Parts: sequence; C-alpha cells; structure tokens
Amino acid sequence: MSDSASNPYAAVAFDRDKLILEHVPLLKHLVGRMAFDLPASIDRDDLFGWGMVGLIQAADSWESGRGLKFSTYAYTKIRGAILDELRRSDFLPRGRREKVRELDRAVAELEQRTGVVPAPEDIAKELGITLEEVDEILLAAKTAGHASFDEEISSTLLERVSDPQSSDPQGSVEWNEMKELLVRTIQALPEQERTVITLYYGEELLLREIAEVLEVTESRVSQIHTRALYRLNRELCPRIGTTP
Repeated sequence: MSDSASNPYAAVAFDRDKLILEHVPLLKHLVGRMAFDLPASIDRDDLFGWGMVGLIQAADSWESGRGLKFSTYAYTKIRGAILDELRRSDFLPRGRREKVRELDRAVAELEQRTGVVPAPEDIAKELGITLEEVDEILLAAKTAGHASFDEEISSTLLERVSDPQSSDPQGSVEWNEMKELLVRTIQALPEQERTVITLYYGEELLLREIAEVLEVTESRVSQIHTRALYRLNRELCPRIGTTP
C-alpha cells in the first residue's frame, strides 16, 4: 500500500503538490503577460518567484467544495502576489511617482465633480497635458501596482475569454452575458485601442509584432494597451458593481 493511500496527510500533500506542478504553465503564462508592461529593470525571474508564492498560497487555501475552478482561484492569487511585491519594490523614480499621484488626485476630483470615472481625454484636459503624457503616467501607475489601477477587471476577463479552457464556475449564463458586454465595450473603443486589444488577446501577437502592424514603437503599443484597459475598466466596473 502506498504512503498516500495509508496516510491521509500524505494524500493531501500529494494533491497540493500536484495542483502546484500542474499550474506552473499558468504561472508562466501570467508572468509573460504581466511582463508586457514592465520596465527592463524588473527581472522576469523575480516575477516568477513572487507568482510562485501566490500559486503555493492558492494550493494551500483552495477549497474544492466551493465550486470555484482552481485555475480561476490561482490566477487571482498569483497576480495579487506579484502586484504586492511590485508595490513594495516602489521602483518608480521620484518625479514619475509624483506624476502618478497628481493623476490620481485629478481622477478623484473629476469623479467627485461628475459622478463618473473620467476618460483619458478628460484627465489630460484637467492636468493641462497631452493624451500621450497621460498614457505614460497610466502605464507607470499600472506597472508599479498603484492602488487606484490594480483592479484590472478587463484584463482578467480578456485573458479568460482568450483561453478556450477557461470557464466560469458561477454559471454559464452570467459568464456569457459578461463576455457579450466585454465584446460590445471593445467594439466601442477608438480604432487604435481596439486594434491593440484584438491583436494582443485575440491573435496573441507579440508586442513587437503589434508595433510593426501599427507602425509605432513597442513602448507606444504598451501605452495604448494600458489606455485601452483603463477605458475598458471605466466602462465595465460600474456595470458589475466594482470601482476601478
């Protein structure tokens, strides 16, 4: 008789280790996608290590009886662990960090005045800067795991919709409605943003490949991608009861 069959604790440990090993590809996939917007100074091995902590925590705390698919649960834990470390690292230069704070204040003031999350164009007007400068600051805020831009509902949805093995444990009707809402919101994006989202998530093109299609730099594609996610979150969050 095997140890796992005779010892229930060994069986639990085996199942836990099996979950972790089976979902290392998910961890690698998520690290690769998150590294899309990170500066070269952030080592991908560090991201993997931070994400592994999240994967282990997911395996230790997951309860199969709740009906939540482990990959869905682990996705959130892995991403959260990486963002936590990025926040602690605080790798932004002082000047860039102050611009992020100014943008954060502008967003809060505009939302208080109008009752809605401002569009990137509104932020640019409020701060008296160009839309491209807003893009740069949004990207800095996002890559630093800044609190106001952590809730990337659209990014999570896009990743799962593009994964044919992904499913919603809460019910297919609700999930299908969410996907339909996402599709409509993407279709309403400005053309350049819609193209980046479609090529990145739908066609899974690399950053440099999208840059070649649009005839812009890779860094510019990253900025457009971030602006599109911000705009998608702005539209989606109020409809599903979450604030960005």
